[in-house]
Amino acid sequence: MAELAGAADRKRKSEETAPAQKRDRKGAARPNILVTGTPGVGKTRAAEAIAARLGLQRLGVSELAKSLKAFEEFDEMRQCQVLDEDRVLDAMEPDLGRGGFVVDYHACELFPERWFDLVLVLRVGTETLYDRLTARGYPEPKLQENLQCEIMQVVLEEAREAYAAEVVVELRNESEADLESILARVAAWRDAWNNS
Repeated sequence: MAELAGAADRKRKSEETAPAQKRDRKGAARPNILVTGTPGVGKTRAAEAIAARLGLQRLGVSELAKSLKAFEEFDEMRQCQVLDEDRVLDAMEPDLGRGGFVVDYHACELFPERWFDLVLVLRVGTETLYDRLTARGYPEPKLQENLQCEIMQVVLEEAREAYAAEVVVELRNESEADLESILARVAAWRDAWNNS
């Protein structure tokens, strides 16, 4: 989460929206969905499943940054790269303006509000999160920082500050049943969006 230093200063908010209403993106016939949450909550898997179910494209921000080599520096303490937000956002702009994407990333406030029709904040219990991050080999300080972020609802609060309340949805993602529930809810939301 450290790579977000300064992100609040670059926050890009533009307009409010109501649930399942189309955004004013010139030529956008399909919605954009942001899947966010603390590392380890299952964003990538959920985004892949949502994209497959809805016939949208998945865009992983971390993967895009790696392909662009869009990093400012390496954070030794957290053992991670610091994202070059401007380069990543510039690369995303043309696609997100057209619509039809499911974007996943552990932060949400760096994106322009106008890009997303729905923001899903995935949550898990701390035991589950601890197990997942331990399995990834997170060093103890990084593991504890991410556990604290989940306990304190950091990503959820950032989403609520950065986007209209109507588009932010908090969802539990600990099991296959949770994922199926997420997929059903998002499919129903998309049907309403298509009919608005």
